[in-house]
Amino acid sequence: MNKVKIPIFFAIDNNYACFLSVAIASLIENANPNNEYIIHVVYESLSEENKAKLKSLETSYAEIVFTEMKDGFKSIIDSKQSLLKNDFFKSLTIYFRIFIPFMFKEYDKAIYIDSDTCVVGDISELYNYDLKDNLFGGCNDISCQDNAILCEYFKENAGVTVDKYINSGVLLMNMKKLREVDFQSHFLYLLNKYHFDTVCPDQDYINAMAYGKILPLPNEWDAMPTGGKLVFDNPKIVHFNLFSKAWHYPNVEYANYFWEYANKSLFKEEIERERDNFTDKDKAEDDATFASLVSRAEEITHNEVTFKKVFESGKEKRI
Repeated sequence: MNKVKIPIFFAIDNNYACFLSVAIASLIENANPNNEYIIHVVYESLSEENKAKLKSLETSYAEIVFTEMKDGFKSIIDSKQSLLKNDFFKSLTIYFRIFIPFMFKEYDKAIYIDSDTCVVGDISELYNYDLKDNLFGGCNDISCQDNAILCEYFKENAGVTVDKYINSGVLLMNMKKLREVDFQSHFLYLLNKYHFDTVCPDQDYINAMAYGKILPLPNEWDAMPTGGKLVFDNPKIVHFNLFSKAWHYPNVEYANYFWEYANKSLFKEEIERERDNFTDKDKAEDDATFASLVSRAEEITHNEVTFKKVFESGKEKRI
């Protein structure tokens, strides 16, 4: 019987290699070995030492492949010169997941996962969801549901109510369909024409453009710390979203999953140093940064140009 090939994408730089080791190790350990997993690590900068450490996680059923982000973007830059310049590369990296279907045309379906995660369920179960004609499968962004300003921001900027707004840290991607509708070109057109203000750049574009064509997935596939407001007994993917990092806040929800794999990682000492060197001043800076993000979101809600206003005016259409 032929094994199912399941492509999974992560995007990192050197600073996140140690945390990615936890995500990959947990993913491989909990995956059904009767499938074949191709784990693509797309990086902006990554040392040979860190590549070797990550590569050592390979098994007979899980291959790890490295691609430099600039190499992937080269074809986009070459083919979109009127829209895209080489010096624009740096700002485009935050939108990386939008370009995955066009950089890796050999796949009709794939999974994207942020590297601040721990995959404690069988990833093949996520891959097996039937997307039908939907462009993405994603989970509700539960990390912000108790913040009235951010909820208003989702509704008035992206034009998506909080109960429909997804987190882009875990995505099941209909690669074939995304290419068919030329999602990439629509994105670049909107980005260059309107320069929408956002506090969640790629996430807002995905929600605004693909609204109505996103398959809602059970929130266990993107379980995020919520300060005890919504805790899952059996999460499938734990996502330490925003500032709720297990390596900075060891008592945050789901931290036990992270440390189970961090304690076995070749990066263990590096991760422990990150934890031990995180000070009260750093915590205060986290709080200040989040407060600034919320304040900025409130300002954007009242902008003259938002996704919602542009789409409702009839000037542009969602995908």
